[in-house]
Amino acid sequence: MSKPTAALLNLAIAAAILVPAARGEDKSPENSSINAGLRRFVDDKQVAGAVALVATPDKIIHLDAVGHADIAAAQPMRTDSIFWIASMTKPITGTSILMLQDEGKLSVDDLVAKHIPAFKNLKTADGKPARITIRHLLTHTSGLSDLPFASTRGLTKLEDLIPLIVARPVKFEPGSKWEYCQSAINTAGRIVEVASGLPFDTFLERRLFGPLGMKDTTFYPSAAQIKRLATTYRRTREGNLAPLERSLVNREHPEVRDRFPAANGGLFSTASDYSRFCRMILNDGAFEGKRYLKPESVRLMTTLQTGDIKTGFTPGNGWGLGWCVVRSPQGVTAALSPGSFGHGGAFGTQAWIDPTAKRIYILMVQRADFPNSDASDVRRDFQAAAAALTVE
Repeated sequence: MSKPTAALLNLAIAAAILVPAARGEDKSPENSSINAGLRRFVDDKQVAGAVALVATPDKIIHLDAVGHADIAAAQPMRTDSIFWIASMTKPITGTSILMLQDEGKLSVDDLVAKHIPAFKNLKTADGKPARITIRHLLTHTSGLSDLPFASTRGLTKLEDLIPLIVARPVKFEPGSKWEYCQSAINTAGRIVEVASGLPFDTFLERRLFGPLGMKDTTFYPSAAQIKRLATTYRRTREGNLAPLERSLVNREHPEVRDRFPAANGGLFSTASDYSRFCRMILNDGAFEGKRYLKPESVRLMTTLQTGDIKTGFTPGNGWGLGWCVVRSPQGVTAALSPGSFGHGGAFGTQAWIDPTAKRIYILMVQRADFPNSDASDVRRDFQAAAAALTVE
């Protein structure tokens, strides 16, 4: 074999490694740069596999998968692999509240006690009345205490959480500081039920998932969907990836259906499904000819609502209503514009919307022990490569 022929063969082999054969699509250099970056994290055993999606308001401009959904079974990651998206559920909960505000059924400035009377006697740690609003719930400024996992196991309805939540004193004056709070978002989910008259999961299916075409987004994956669920891994001391016992939502297995629809982090989804939700938000509340939210409601929930209060999980952020908002891009958010908004999940999943660049960046991985899943190098490098992607 001649040297030029051998060189061409090596290039072809390299390309086949970067682009999964099952996809069979032509790749632009930009797309290959996203795949190559993610492939490095797979080869370095930072993640087993990943699905990356980049979209504009009207179309998906990159969607591909690298690595494995299950290493031991040699199961390749697929673009329709399903992930536990955990706290990426929270923006959907916030959206539900704003949908009901648009209908006049509530206001984000309502006292929670207006919708859930059990909150009327809630007090702060020093005995003062705790006047918590829905806005406080969605901005993580309520001061509510989170519940131990053990206390919520076996509960089947969001309303079952309420007596446990109000039994604990509020930790600080509502609105005075920021503290990430699962109880607050689950309380918001219960308010959706009270205001709509529907169970939370039914409301989402009828009002968002069904109309948006999010066929694989659910609190309760079917047996067929569980077969597409990406395995969750953790890093060992030796630098390898080991599967985590598949116990995800509130430490229950996905197969368990007798559990409450966790508004704080119970959803499973795919990159494509979640992109439909994000495109609706980027399109000011409309998608494929149907309006879900008023434009002013989208702006309200995706702009800074926490003033100068210091928030997490990475520097330079503030908080909207169910959404993290990038105030000053830096570090992991350096590729985003000021005013970008989104949310991450406990196992490294990320979805961010840049309203200036008109881009959506979705990364799906399943790794349990990132030191900070919002600040992972995987997210940083993906967003940098995706932001540089050109649209033909």
